[in-house]
Amino acid sequence: MLPGEELPARGLRPGTGTYRTQGKVYASILGFVQERPPFVQVVPLSGRYIPKPHDTIVGYVADVQTTFWLLDIGAPRWAPLHMTGTPWKIDVGECDRYLRVGDTVLVTVESLDPTGRIGVSMLGEGLGRLDGGTIVTISPAKIPRVIGRKGSMIESITRLTGARVAVGQNGRIWIDGPPEALVQVRQALAMIEGSGHRPGLTERVQDLLHASGARGPGPASPDEPLPPPHLDRVDASPPREEPGADGEPDPAADDF
Repeated sequence: MLPGEELPARGLRPGTGTYRTQGKVYASILGFVQERPPFVQVVPLSGRYIPKPHDTIVGYVADVQTTFWLLDIGAPRWAPLHMTGTPWKIDVGECDRYLRVGDTVLVTVESLDPTGRIGVSMLGEGLGRLDGGTIVTISPAKIPRVIGRKGSMIESITRLTGARVAVGQNGRIWIDGPPEALVQVRQALAMIEGSGHRPGLTERVQDLLHASGARGPGPASPDEPLPPPHLDRVDASPPREEPGADGEPDPAADDF
């Protein structure tokens, strides 16, 4: 979608990256159209992550305080995760027994205030500490294409590869599974990153995965629903017994 090009609004209100004039909605930036009723918006082809309420994001623990952790979420500011925003019953001063610097977590953006402070929470289905696996980082602008319309893209990727995937709106994607599945998911994400603006993307990703030998488990019958396509493996386990033990995820990530 080019700046100034008319959008197929279909009664939706103009959102981010758009403007309305004489009853019609137009793109104000270069990007692709995304419908998020009651709004239609244009997502830029590239750009830094800007938090929005209710976003699900992947963060790295950057610092531990007595009652909260500071998370690097790829935004201009770190986000504090307070101990009351977790499923654990934590005593003051014991935060480092539950999460340590370098740990990876899946959280949701709970609040934003006028000063730019970002509040996040680990309370909610599918949220928690992400143990094992690896992180792939792509442009946050491409995340809607990773998910696809009604989850079609990520459903195809997880079904064909058998990998477990958690997609963060901040461009960080956690994947876990056999080595061949990780390679296949990386290949699919690289295609989305490089040519996500082109039509027929889902079909091209499916062809790529089939060509790479992906034959992940599917439903037993056409009418049997698939499991949730993402946010499907987290760890809300109790604290570690020995802070400083080996095996922490590496926050350096495996970026493209």
